[in-house]
Amino acid sequence: MVVQQHRSGGGVRAVRALAVVGVVAAAAGCAGGGGADRAAASDARDGAVDAVRRAAVVLAGDGAASAEVLTSMETAAGGTRLTIRGSGSYDFRAASGRLKVVLPPDAAGEEEHRPITELLAPGALYMKNRGAGVPAGKWVRIDTTALEDGNLVTGGVTDPLAAAELLRGADAVTYVGETELAGVPVRHYRGTADIGRAARTAAPGARAALAAAAKGFRTRAVRFDAYLDEQGRLRKVRHRFRFANEGPAVEVVSTMLLYGFGVPVTVRLPDERDIYTGEIGQGRA
Repeated sequence: MVVQQHRSGGGVRAVRALAVVGVVAAAAGCAGGGGADRAAASDARDGAVDAVRRAAVVLAGDGAASAEVLTSMETAAGGTRLTIRGSGSYDFRAASGRLKVVLPPDAAGEEEHRPITELLAPGALYMKNRGAGVPAGKWVRIDTTALEDGNLVTGGVTDPLAAAELLRGADAVTYVGETELAGVPVRHYRGTADIGRAARTAAPGARAALAAAAKGFRTRAVRFDAYLDEQGRLRKVRHRFRFANEGPAVEVVSTMLLYGFGVPVTVRLPDERDIYTGEIGQGRA
């Protein structure tokens, strides 16, 4: 099966083995004086909740509904901190994308690991070079609607669509101010998102996975920082997840950066004969 889009313009368990670092830092703030700037700031504050909740709608509805993606996930548990990074591209209208995920050197007790290729599709995550007993060249298919976290952290990368759709559950949003990302003026918002509320209003491609996460997370409130450009497009989002199951509390900081809007995105899902269905070890997520 091939999903191809061309745009013009411009587990909870797995977190013990995988975990992804903030990839980008915002440049210094650049709000100027003057009545126009003050009025713009006032408008941003007054419409903060609506602006953040609409971020996913804007991404999918934009003429260039695809983007290049950089991700990072940092996990801290019991004094141990691990970081996983990812890069690739994603089509928000088709709810599909392709990412390369790089594990930290000591994530599985080894010095080096082959990058994991991840294909994201509605309700599914495909992983290649996963290791842990999976034959070379074979893919592992995971039903994200059956995961306790809805693939918010399991794959070492928060699904870009889920990261954006989670903001539909935003509440108590504060407008922090204006800053820049790679030379692009953005508005910085901070608040919390309720996974359950997000699941009820999410787009079809993300609804089932977020509904699973709403049931699987002990705490459904997720703190976030979101950065929107002048068109209301999400440019960067950082979510802070916290787990308190058995053992020490686990905190995961997941960051996604979007750029290069309109990039062509082609996702070819593996044939059934290339999908491994045997037992999977626990050495890597």
